[in-house]
Amino acid sequence: MARALLAHYAKRSLDVQYYLYHDDLVGRLFTNQLLKAADRGVRFRLLVDDMDMAGRDLGAVVMDSHPNIEVRIFNPFCRKTSRLSQFVTRMGSVTRRMHNKSFTVDNQVAILGGRNIGNEYFDADPDLTFADLDVIVIGPVVEEASTAFDQYWNSELAYPVSVLKGKPPTPEERKEKRRQLDDFVAELSDSPYLQALRNSNLADKIRKNRVSYDWGDAEVVYDQPEKILHDTDKTEYHLGPQLSPYFDGVREELIIFTPYFVPGKSVTKALTQLAEGGVRVHILTNSLASNDVGIVHSGYSKYRKALLRGGVELYEMNKKLTRAQRKAKKGPGGSSTASLHAKAFVFDRKQVFIGSLNLYPRAMIHNTEIGVVMKSSKIGNDMAAVFDQIIDEMAFRLELVKNANGSEGIRWHGRVDGEEKTFDVDPYTGFWQRFGIGFMRLLPIESQL
Repeated sequence: MARALLAHYAKRSLDVQYYLYHDDLVGRLFTNQLLKAADRGVRFRLLVDDMDMAGRDLGAVVMDSHPNIEVRIFNPFCRKTSRLSQFVTRMGSVTRRMHNKSFTVDNQVAILGGRNIGNEYFDADPDLTFADLDVIVIGPVVEEASTAFDQYWNSELAYPVSVLKGKPPTPEERKEKRRQLDDFVAELSDSPYLQALRNSNLADKIRKNRVSYDWGDAEVVYDQPEKILHDTDKTEYHLGPQLSPYFDGVREELIIFTPYFVPGKSVTKALTQLAEGGVRVHILTNSLASNDVGIVHSGYSKYRKALLRGGVELYEMNKKLTRAQRKAKKGPGGSSTASLHAKAFVFDRKQVFIGSLNLYPRAMIHNTEIGVVMKSSKIGNDMAAVFDQIIDEMAFRLELVKNANGSEGIRWHGRVDGEEKTFDVDPYTGFWQRFGIGFMRLLPIESQL
């Protein structure tokens, strides 16, 4: 609703940057709103990572052929060989991606956060929904978001899609693509999804002019696009050092929402030192059953005992995904908000980071990320309240216990069908699933997770 409304009222410019931009219901509705803005004379720049663009150059170049639209692809795969082979032959190059997500209108308002463009991020997939989080910012901080976009847009890694496609679309191809989109949107005018959007809480607030803002200072933090071009030890291009002062300044409480969590030895040490120094550190992440990327769980699970031993509080989502959902992010047997996808840090309930950054090596070292740090006790306390509600109603609390033989084990405490229940193994998982994760823990792949 927010993105559609902002596109509808855009006057001068739309700068849109995403890691994934699916060709599905949400993706097409989104494209339709952006095209309408361009038809009115709004300058629209779309920068999208190439990870999700296989076989879609024609659609992108048709959009680019609009007089008010430019489309660029970030860090593209070669179009002359298979993508699969390039993951081997160009390891360390095409495996490093632009994970940023930003939406900026007229250089006056921006949306930053964890969502890509696709059904699962906007409640449009009946079988799988990611629990996600974005923030709208206005004021001087938007200039920082615009500067970040321009740096990526002008990067040598951002290729005009017309260069990649080579052959321009014919007039017939342009007309046919637009006709297909118009017909698709027209058929959805009375669909349950659009009715749900119109009747949503946000839509109601917009109609009644009750959308409120929390006022305070904010700072956009982001990786430089050059990060992908340089060795991973060139930290001057990294987002991490920009966030370090906020972590170092924590005195009482640190709350972390991260769907993919592979702390490694250094982050494990830093978090346990905070806990041992009197800071309450609590973390919400996905369980093995709710994680849509199981291999990441293998990197996380090896650090659970050390974190618990050091006084860190761990919580895992009390949801489960079927095998089909993990494979295709859809399928029968799912449940609402089955998988956590929000990425946020709350520092002493006074400062809040919301963005695209997961706490795992791929995000910290290999990919590029963006987010905003807001200095607001109101938002900090609201986020803490949300965290408390989730861990009470939708998460397992992990406990480190001593087994009869003196070894350490983990127990999971949570509600199942309204009743308190304790698990001695990862909840909702089978032997072979746990065996596979245990085997992957032995592989030297942590730096790539």
